[in-house]
Amino acid sequence: MSLTGSPFTRAKKPLKSDMNVVPYIDVMLVLLVIFMVTTPMITAGLTVDLPKAVSDPLSSSKEPPAIVTVEANGKLSVRFGEGKDHSVTQDGLHDELTQALTKNPQLLVLVNGSKQVPYGDVVTLMATLQSSGLPQVGLMTEPPSTTPRK
Repeated sequence: MSLTGSPFTRAKKPLKSDMNVVPYIDVMLVLLVIFMVTTPMITAGLTVDLPKAVSDPLSSSKEPPAIVTVEANGKLSVRFGEGKDHSVTQDGLHDELTQALTKNPQLLVLVNGSKQVPYGDVVTLMATLQSSGLPQVGLMTEPPSTTPRK
């Protein structure tokens, strides 16, 4: 008797050489969900109060503001009141501003910089000013020119 016609025999299927990608898709979906949940938590930034309209020049107050200048090459200088500019480092600026805040808690600091200053240098400076505990920081600008753009 032959077993080839037996109802209990299985036909052999050919081997598949395709890779099963379902587990990889599952892992990718899990990673996507993790990144979507964690991305809003790692966003960092500085709090800046932007003006709502064209601003007016500063009104004269009893205490003149301190002016921190950042040059195109990244060097910093500071001037308190009517004094002269003197060069400082980031740490030295932090120390000087902390001392000045003990004398005048309402000290206004203005940041002066040229157009060629990299944005990263300005952000680093603003972070130093914020860590010094300043209540208010302003940015010095020039009024827009009245000549039309081409």
